Amino acid sequence: MGGQADGYDPRRSKVSDDTMEQWRTAPTMTGDLKEVPGIGPKSAEKLEKEEGICNTFQLLGHYMKMAEVIEDDDGESKVDTYLLNQQFWSFLKSAGITAYRSAVVKAVSEKVSAAYPAFHDANIYDDDDEDD
Repeated sequence: MGGQADGYDPRRSKVSDDTMEQWRTAPTMTGDLKEVPGIGPKSAEKLEKEEGICNTFQLLGHYMKMAEVIEDDDGESKVDTYLLNQQFWSFLKSAGITAYRSAVVKAVSEKVSAAYPAFHDANIYDDDDEDD
């Protein structure tokens, strides 16, 4: 059997659609890192110890800070969502997050895009086969 590909894949998120929807549509955040789907006590501890990220706001800010703006085919500026999500996944890996990385990337990406739609293009993953 082949190994799992390294990098972000939204299909690898092990968080339920209901949990993700509740997170995405919640009108407020507490700041507790464990409110982010996929982040438990160990991951929260690693983010604080390894990266100095102590709350949800800092985590979302770090994600947004990593964004690179590109020009699309129509000459419009937009965030390179694919690259951003891959970079954020690698950042989580380097911080020692070993479980639920794809879930955390998906949760953060979707939360940010709820407020700032330019940060997320869900269509970039549409042409992948569902039965991979």
